[in-house]
Amino acid sequence: MNRRMIFNTLGRLLIALSVLLILPTGVSIYYKERCTLAFLITAAISLAIGISLTLLCRTKNHVIYAREGFAIVSLVWLSMSFIGSLPFVISGEIPSFVDAFFETVSGFTTTGASILKDVEAMSRGLLFWRSFTHWIGGMGVLVFVMALIPNVSDRSIHILRAEVPGPIVGKLVPRIKDTAKILYLIYIVMTVVEIVLLALGGMPLFDSVVHTFGTAGTGGFGVKADSIAGYSPYLQWVIAIFMLLFGVNFNLYYMLLIRKFKAAFKSSELWCYVAIVVLSVAAICLNIYPLYENFAEVLRLSVFQVSSIVTTTGFATTDFNLWPDLSKAILLILMLVGACAGSTAGGLKVSRVVLIFKIIGREFKRLIHPRSVSRVKFEGKSVDETVLGTVTTYFAVYMAILLSAFLVLSLEPFGFETNFSAVVACFNNVGPGFAGVGPAANYADYSVLSKVVLSLSMLLGRLEIYPLLLVFIPKFWKKD
Repeated sequence: MNRRMIFNTLGRLLIALSVLLILPTGVSIYYKERCTLAFLITAAISLAIGISLTLLCRTKNHVIYAREGFAIVSLVWLSMSFIGSLPFVISGEIPSFVDAFFETVSGFTTTGASILKDVEAMSRGLLFWRSFTHWIGGMGVLVFVMALIPNVSDRSIHILRAEVPGPIVGKLVPRIKDTAKILYLIYIVMTVVEIVLLALGGMPLFDSVVHTFGTAGTGGFGVKADSIAGYSPYLQWVIAIFMLLFGVNFNLYYMLLIRKFKAAFKSSELWCYVAIVVLSVAAICLNIYPLYENFAEVLRLSVFQVSSIVTTTGFATTDFNLWPDLSKAILLILMLVGACAGSTAGGLKVSRVVLIFKIIGREFKRLIHPRSVSRVKFEGKSVDETVLGTVTTYFAVYMAILLSAFLVLSLEPFGFETNFSAVVACFNNVGPGFAGVGPAANYADYSVLSKVVLSLSMLLGRLEIYPLLLVFIPKFWKKD
């Protein structure tokens, strides 16, 4: 375990975070807000710690193995969440550190769960910051750093594997640094396009930027109490479409760029994702039509909410908590499934769900034909048994953590639907749940213990469990 390299990398990240804080500082200066000082103090703290770590932990060995990759990712995300919460506390707009930490973790993990009861009372600088954390965390802050720092080795794939969601992560091009650059270039271009389309539709520039950050990171923080409901149908359609686009595996966009159209459109995960969306929209349309009796409105509400939940974004155009039980059940299932691997969305991921069903199917075949030898295929290729074992183990650990967190929240007096959906929404990085944590409510009334548990659930969900769990095991830190 190369501890010096781990903390040196952490120092570089904190320096990068201090630079990123310039943007919300500029916004608060532009709007002449008092939170400017809070951002400056936070940037100074992040810079001081970052420089100290890089100087004290100098090393010529920057080779990153699996253990170092997991350690770097976990420590970076925890440090980033602690320091990112300081502007809220220092400014006094969220005086409780636990509340500020919850809000910041929710931002960086692109969850969108909030403790704010009056979001419109927040200063513009802090509203920008909480949504900017979505954008930073969406693609992964370490992927961003890997694209910039000069001495990134190809073994940094272990960082990519630990931070980018999905059961199988690989390089788009031979050099991992170039892979990081390609991912962020696609991410930035899509972000700019959405900002322009929203602005052309009459949305104020500040709102356009903030909502695009929430869409790109599939996070869901906004600037209004009614989320997206107060905006025009055109703006709702733009956001709905881009939520779906950001839920697609970014590898497919790279294939389209290099004109491998056939390979991109042969993706079984993509077509599974499309089928899930289409079938969910159709079912919800039929189920909620009696409530509205206007097909255009029903279609728009259904498409938007399915897009928002399946991509774990969490924006809302209506209080879906008032929808019939069938529609709510479909949305709950979508929370668990999530979108594609290699996207900015949360959840189990479509590819992992497909593999789980294929594994179950193979076991049924073995029961009927014990001597048969069958391989699980995905995307036209046989899946390695190690990957299949990892998928089943992940699902078992996933369920164990989900149920454990639910047991803790069951101490709260809010009822089964509220507590269970709160855990599902946070663990899968969705944001709003049902009943007391629905789109018209928030997480403010939960106790300190529950907020800490939900914050850890968000981090576990975003980092796909293992990196964060490993750093709390003493044996993990022992030298070989």
